[in-house]
Amino acid sequence: MSPTHLEFSAAPLAYLITFNTYGSWLHGDRRGSVDRFHNRYGTPRVGANPLRESYERGLLKHLPVRLTQLQRKVVTDAIKGLCKEKCWGLWAVNARSNHVHTVVTASCKSKEVRTALKARATKNMREQGCWHHEYSPWADRGSQRNLWTHQEVINAAVYVEYEQGE
Repeated sequence: MSPTHLEFSAAPLAYLITFNTYGSWLHGDRRGSVDRFHNRYGTPRVGANPLRESYERGLLKHLPVRLTQLQRKVVTDAIKGLCKEKCWGLWAVNARSNHVHTVVTASCKSKEVRTALKARATKNMREQGCWHHEYSPWADRGSQRNLWTHQEVINAAVYVEYEQGE
């Protein structure tokens, strides 16, 4: 096989997976967002639009979720435990008040990893008594970026661990 063929048939080394808490980043937010019409790689995000953000806020079924320090610790521990259990390589994890970043190597698709991470985090928060609601604390979907080179994995891990602010 030629090197070119290997490049296109190989699985990524890892995934940078990000998921937000429910209601914490709505379409129209000043930070920009991705919706079904703005979801192609390299295309512009949905721009700031206070009217759309207000409309989206009106669609919320419950208050936006902001994780406490305890919840963030439980989420972090849940992700570490799941990765160990599944023999996934966990390069980095950072649970913030309104989102979670991970860099994970796994032998399955990134969406399956993201779904499993969210489910385990919710389960563990319920078991630890710090999530009492029937609904999920997470927004639908999330972001998965394939990391193809060691440098991309290192850069993503540095971003997750050290470039998130206080």
